[in-house]
Amino acid sequence: MSTHAPRLNNVFKLAPDTIKAMISVEAAIKASSLEPALLDLVKMRASQINGCAFCLHMHATEARKQGETEMRLYLLNAWRESTLYT
Repeated sequence: MSTHAPRLNNVFKLAPDTIKAMISVEAAIKASSLEPALLDLVKMRASQINGCAFCLHMHATEARKQGETEMRLYLLNAWRESTLYT
């Protein structure tokens, strides 16, 4: 028996106001002085914590496009213990 929650087929339809708010937050973050590579890692880590496979795939793909290494992506879950992060 699975203990996972059922998948949401269309979160954009189910929570349009929430999605709009997330898009606004994303725009504000992109306008900040934070490095895009760092933002990709933060988003990926949040997706790990949330257990969202769709978001993990999306953020890992974006991080790779920004030049992130595979090893840093693999070790992100244990970033505190790794010397690969500052």
